Amino acid sequence: MADPSRAVLAADLFHQTIPLGDGSIDVVTAHQFLEHVPRVALLEGTTRLPFIELMNDIHRVLIPAGLLFSATPAFPFPAALQDPTHVNIITEETFPRYFCQQTDSGPWARRYGFQGKFDLVGQAWCGWTLLTLMRKI
Repeated sequence: MADPSRAVLAADLFHQTIPLGDGSIDVVTAHQFLEHVPRVALLEGTTRLPFIELMNDIHRVLIPAGLLFSATPAFPFPAALQDPTHVNIITEETFPRYFCQQTDSGPWARRYGFQGKFDLVGQAWCGWTLLTLMRKI
């Protein structure tokens, strides 16, 4: 029998990258997580964009055509706003416009340092949770 503890990796994704090699996994899942990642942070006098950094890192660890599946409380539902730990408000347009190919110049998040590119496979609502599936280009 496999040791399940060997399959669990821990990382503080605010301060560390995902502890996996480039192009090493097929799927990343982010369930009730991305809304807790700050969009902007000031750390030791330096302005950082942790959400953009994390999206870059997710793109890095995915194989070509790898998938990102997220489930996130999203606007306009109160659940997206009422929890004080929700510091990154997601909408139906966040992933398609900022992380998927929009124009020849790439996704809109390029202007903030996003280096990757995804195709939107689909989005759907499940109650107040926005389900998003994207494929790495």
